[in-house]
Amino acid sequence: MIGYIRGTITAIFSDSCFIEASGIGYRVYISDRDRQELHLREETRLITYLAVREDALTLYGFLSQEAYDLFLLLLSVSKIGPKVAMGVLSSVKPETFGMAVRNRDLSVLTKLPGIGKKTAERLVLELKDKVGVLGDSVPDGAAVSAEGNGQEAEAIAALCSLGYRPEEVAPVVKALNTTERETEELIRAALRELGKMRI
Repeated sequence: MIGYIRGTITAIFSDSCFIEASGIGYRVYISDRDRQELHLREETRLITYLAVREDALTLYGFLSQEAYDLFLLLLSVSKIGPKVAMGVLSSVKPETFGMAVRNRDLSVLTKLPGIGKKTAERLVLELKDKVGVLGDSVPDGAAVSAEGNGQEAEAIAALCSLGYRPEEVAPVVKALNTTERETEELIRAALRELGKMRI
C-alpha cells in the first residue's frame, strides 16, 4: 500500500495529475478541488489510496487528511465506489458533507453528483455516527440549511471563529433568522442566546 507520494507535479489533467518521485511518474486521480490547488513544477505531497481491481491498479490522491478520511468513509458505504467518492469530494468540503449527514439534510446530499435519494438516505444511515472524525470546521452555508440565506451562513461562520461549535450555533441561528435581519444583528442576537444557554 502506498501511503503518500512526495514529488514534483509534471502534468495536470482534467481528473488526474502526474507526480514524479525518484524518477518515476505516477498518475494519480484527484478531485476538482485539489486540482485547483496544484501547480506545475511544484513539489507536492499527496496522501494516496490504491484501488485494486482485476484489470487495474488505480491511485487516488488527496492534499488533506480530511479529504482522504472522507474518501474512505464513502467507500465504506454500500454501492459507492471511488468515482462517486471523488465526485463528492470535487463538489463539497469534508466538513460540509459531515454537517449535512449529521443534520440528515437530504436536500444537500442529493445535489452531489451520483447521489440519489436512496443513496443519500443510505449515507445518513451508515455514516451518521462516523462523520465526527471529519472534524468540526466551519461549514458552508448550504449544508447548514437548505433554506438558509447568506446572512445565516455568515453569522454561523463568525460564531465558529469565536470558538463555538457548528452544531451548537446552527440551531440557534436558524431559530433567530429572518430575512429582515442583518448579519451583525443576527450575530449579536445569537450571542445573547448562547450566553443564556451557558449560564
